[in-house]
Amino acid sequence: MSPISRLPLQASRISSTTALSSLKCSRLSERHLVWVARSPAFAHPFRTVFTKTPSRKAEPAATPTQSSRVNTSQSPSPNEPIPAPNTSPNESLKLQEENTSSIDWTRSFHGLSIEPFSKEAADVLMAPLSPDDVEIKPDGIIFLPEIKYRRILNRAFGPGGWGLAPRGETIVTEKAVTREYALLAHGRLVSIARGEQDYFNKDGVPTASEGCKSNAMMRCCKDLGVASELWDPRFIRKFKSEHCREVFVEHQGTKKRTKIWLRKVNSSTWLLMALY
Repeated sequence: MSPISRLPLQASRISSTTALSSLKCSRLSERHLVWVARSPAFAHPFRTVFTKTPSRKAEPAATPTQSSRVNTSQSPSPNEPIPAPNTSPNESLKLQEENTSSIDWTRSFHGLSIEPFSKEAADVLMAPLSPDDVEIKPDGIIFLPEIKYRRILNRAFGPGGWGLAPRGETIVTEKAVTREYALLAHGRLVSIARGEQDYFNKDGVPTASEGCKSNAMMRCCKDLGVASELWDPRFIRKFKSEHCREVFVEHQGTKKRTKIWLRKVNSSTWLLMALY
């Protein structure tokens, strides 16, 4: 109900002892109500007339056919996201593999663990090492020369089927060079490793940078199973006992004797070494 203007009435006598206001309601007509308020605080009582607003009938609910018509007529808001096409994960991965020219390999992990390589490639990568290919450092650490890692990768993926992508800038300290590389094969990321190489003067930084790259490649090959025996303690002990020996050597300047590790060789090789 909406209120209309207040109309003053003729003042009437009100007892001063009355503390509470009283309200009286009188019906003027079917559509109007009059409220008369008497209170000691007011010198003149006032009257407020309220009118009844016409009743509104409830609108019928929209039928499914009508609601579908309304939805189809409304155009999507420009701020609303466009729904993605109904493509399966395998189809989206296939589309990514077909277009690998725009991939940023400094940040991307495209193709990592998407599927195993072929059985032929796996047999080449995980083939047992030949003892003739393994070398040993004077401190007793056995290793495989980096050129033999490259030969294994070439046999498994073919020349040009693999590569190393830098993942960051080259860091040159006072004594070493380090950089992170990613090993890629057939357009897929295989592994990530950081290579390092020591140097002794500034002229050796370019050579150390190349050694850093080779060191990262050898570390990445561990994830492919290449030369995994080099980290097997049982293989290390067996190889040292069968193919290596410890000898004492003397430093020419300080005359200090030190024990080092060497590969076992036949007598003819030792004779050639003695002649030279």
